[in-house]
Amino acid sequence: MTEPLAGFTIGITAARRADELATLLERRGARVVHAPALRLLPLADDAELRRISRQCLAAPPDVVVATTGIGFRGWIEAAEGWGIGAALLDALGRARLLARGPKARGAVRAAGLPDPWSPASESSGELLAHLLGGAPAGTRIAVQLHGQPLPDFVDALRCAGAEVLEVPVYRWTAPADPAALEQLLDAICAGEVDAVTFTSAPAVAGMLALAAERGRQEALLDALAGPVLAACVGPVTSGPLADLGIAPVVPPRYRLGALVRALCEALPRRHPVLPVAGRSLQLRGHAALVDGTVRPLAPQARVLLAALAERPGRVVSRRALADALAAVAPGRAVDEHAVEQAVARLRAALGAADLVQTVIKRGYRLPLEPMEDAPRCTARR
Repeated sequence: MTEPLAGFTIGITAARRADELATLLERRGARVVHAPALRLLPLADDAELRRISRQCLAAPPDVVVATTGIGFRGWIEAAEGWGIGAALLDALGRARLLARGPKARGAVRAAGLPDPWSPASESSGELLAHLLGGAPAGTRIAVQLHGQPLPDFVDALRCAGAEVLEVPVYRWTAPADPAALEQLLDAICAGEVDAVTFTSAPAVAGMLALAAERGRQEALLDALAGPVLAACVGPVTSGPLADLGIAPVVPPRYRLGALVRALCEALPRRHPVLPVAGRSLQLRGHAALVDGTVRPLAPQARVLLAALAERPGRVVSRRALADALAAVAPGRAVDEHAVEQAVARLRAALGAADLVQTVIKRGYRLPLEPMEDAPRCTARR
């Protein structure tokens, strides 16, 4: 069977676990482009984290909220480096423990602390509702941050009368290789990738900031609202895009595996399967699927097939195809002879000459024909 992501190119913006995500995508047939949108800086020597940790020793919190596994582990490791690890665990162990999701919950348990309460939805909203329902007035709450402030979460607790300690265990900064991110931005705007994945809200913010800095934010949003599918690991990550009117794919479970499965379902659905010359034909990113067989396409062949597939069953003139080819070969004249050569190369790439039919003196078409007992398609008008 053809892998579900065969023929598609997917951008990865993750700084953490990027290799794991790339492997999952490549196993399903995708071509991967990796460009971290940010860099994670642990704060083991950060004065603010040390100060907050000592406050927790002097006046232990009543409630501790772990938002990420890596963040909570980093906090405990930093405290151990300062020689206060055991004392901090003792102070935290006396508190009511909550974790946003299973990874944070696992990190709390791995530290030897009691099993924390965790919301079934793994969402900050349900976690906040649980806290507010417990009469937080006068409660001292330590909230482990996850790379950026949580103003809405923290402000809601403070408005309810809680004393909140924000624990900054790490922060995000600009990527180590900004050129790679710029190239991915250009590829998204040009529609050269079929999807782009985000695994953190700061990564989304980093991509948007770069686009704004280069005057390309409108082009980026147009691409993400059209030919390029945005995929986010959860609703917190998708928030910055949703605020701008983009509706990314978000899996029901906020995991890398679920994100990949969501892409496996969503990406093929965006590309219709056409019954052409008794075969099935589907244009996918940098390839075509002919009866389920992947046929790699050069850029010119892909442009030609895309132009024909926009009007399946109808004739596309040589002039229109020449204009389409000229768009990917700026500065080069494209005449009817060049179109004929490009069509010949397209037929060879598809492995079946009859998939592209010549209509004498008019142009070319994809001859729509039923496959076996399937009903005949009607050409779009």
